[in-house]
Order: sequence, then structure tokens, then C-alpha cells
Amino acid sequence: MSGNDEFCPRVRLNLWLETDDGMLFGLGRAQLLEQIEKLGSLNKAAKELGMSYRAAWGRLKNTEEVLGDALVLRTRGRKGASLTPLGERVLEEYRQWAKEVENFAVMTARKSFPWQISSYDEDEARRKKGLSKVAKDKDDSSADK
Repeated sequence: MSGNDEFCPRVRLNLWLETDDGMLFGLGRAQLLEQIEKLGSLNKAAKELGMSYRAAWGRLKNTEEVLGDALVLRTRGRKGASLTPLGERVLEEYRQWAKEVENFAVMTARKSFPWQISSYDEDEARRKKGLSKVAKDKDDSSADK
């Protein structure tokens, strides 16, 4: 339909689990756990995601109350946090579930639409490859001078 060779729609999904009490776990909480895992701090994780400590703590607390178990271990005496075994498991299971659902959505979209549909990861890889090529071309042209 589009004459543009670069036209490549990508599938984007937002998956979450909820209870009668509201949000249980979704992309935002997964990103929060990823940042805690990476940075070792709830405060730093919240800042990295552009949210207040209070909002991040409230979301975690809500999920932990519904689950009846902790996802994050807060260290006393010094500022820091790490994922509990349950936090690691929930994060990994969410990642796997989201990837499987995305793969299915991409497959069915490719059957349904006349365009070359990509997953978000495929599109990011294509963009990075394109950016790398632009950077290489720029470096090559600078070297020619």
C-alpha cells in the first residue's frame, strides 16, 4: 500500500495483570524491577524512569500486598534494594510471557495485513543498524577529507 521501502509498521503491546483491587503487574512494574536490578536502588530506579520515589514505592507495595510476599528486599542502614527470588521470577516470567504474546501478535498481523510487520525488537535492531550505517558513512566521509 505504501510505496516507501522504509514503511514497516511494528507491533506494540501493553500487557498487565490486574485483580479486583486494581493493577497487579505490568510493563511499568517490570521496568521498575529491571532498574532496581540494574541500579541496586529503588530511588535511583524511580529517577531513571521519571517517577517519584513515593509513586514507585506505592506501586511495589500494592503488588506485594496482593501477592502476600516481597518482590524487593530493602536493605536497612544503607540505601539500597535488590530483587527477592520471587521478584526475579515474576520479572522473568513477565518478560517471557510478553515475548510469547508479542511473537503471536506479530505472526497474526503478518497474516492479516499487506505490510512487512515487525516486532518492537526487530524494529529497534533495524534502526540501530541504520544508525550504525549512518555513523560509519559519516566516519568514512570524514576520513576522505
